[in-house]
Amino acid sequence: MKLHEYQAKEILAKYGIPVPPGKVAFTPEEAREIAREVGKTVVIKAQVHVGGRGKAGGVKLAKTPAEAEEVAKKILGMNIKGLTVKKVLVAEAADIAKEYYAGLILDRSSQRVVMMVSREGGVDIEEVARENPEAIVKYPIDPHKGLRPFEARQIVIDAGLEGNLNKLADVLVKLYKAYVGVDAFLAEINPLVVTKDGEIVAVDAKIDLDDNALFRHPDLAKLREVEAEHPLELEAQNYGFAYVKLDGNIGILGNGAGLVMYTLDLVNRVGGKPANFLDIGGGAKADVVYNALKLLSKDPDVKGIFINIFGGITRADEVAKGVIKALEEGIVKVPIVMRVAGTAEEEAKKLLEGKPVYMYPTSIEAAKAIVAMVEGKK
Repeated sequence: MKLHEYQAKEILAKYGIPVPPGKVAFTPEEAREIAREVGKTVVIKAQVHVGGRGKAGGVKLAKTPAEAEEVAKKILGMNIKGLTVKKVLVAEAADIAKEYYAGLILDRSSQRVVMMVSREGGVDIEEVARENPEAIVKYPIDPHKGLRPFEARQIVIDAGLEGNLNKLADVLVKLYKAYVGVDAFLAEINPLVVTKDGEIVAVDAKIDLDDNALFRHPDLAKLREVEAEHPLELEAQNYGFAYVKLDGNIGILGNGAGLVMYTLDLVNRVGGKPANFLDIGGGAKADVVYNALKLLSKDPDVKGIFINIFGGITRADEVAKGVIKALEEGIVKVPIVMRVAGTAEEEAKKLLEGKPVYMYPTSIEAAKAIVAMVEGKK
């Protein structure tokens, strides 16, 4: 579950991390009044659950209350990556001297929460990781001991951050406490600013919560905004699917979270970009597969579909029947590549003979094939 920037900052403030004073406005007139209260130059920031707000024109400065009203009037109602801006954060603008990045994420390979810090703040951390990976210091945190002050100070030194060492380290320790305290999946401060007066301020913040832990945080669960979530993810919930929208063009359908994750990695490895994570679960019948394909076909980004099935309690022939129904009804209009193995594998292959489905004996062959088809090379 994603939180808005202002909600994330409220959490950080509870844990003692300095944030710029500000409030949320739903109208231009409210933005003017908040700017008057702040009494300084303010920044007006669109509050939507997507990145790239600045590039889309959703983040602007205003020097006076009247200017804040005009800026808010332009930002409210904007469409940013398919989401309409219904509220803006009006906050005091920071007098920036240095911009850094600090973030925490669960790393499955080390089975630890990892602190990531970089002196290249203010830009997407993915961009830094791609173009200058050595600029990011990564530190796996011992879950029994937490992030201790001396470790945080060493991270600050290793990352080459400039400013008050103890204050910067203190923010890292408190960020970790906030991450654990709200059962976050991701927590970022970007940028973490050193002002010209030497103060440390979290100018922007992002927190994603672990949905599975929301029962422990009823106060945070109330913040969920269904209308701000992707419509396909909401539809998937109605079907009972585990579905996550991604930014690629190859639809992925599999049975079992592990197999689906493996399939995503495989497509990435051979040069493709998955459009989604979709797990139909164990024991799926034909109607479940049919509904899954109907869901994928509603995504305009999907240019090809890779179905990867390992039959256990899920029978491969039931999967085949669902695919055939979707094809007969004309729901699927993009290439389908399929790999099936296990229970009722042979029956599935017989059912699909003569159908516009490309069958491959291995996952790697199927992945290469769908990537080639989507790229027009096959």
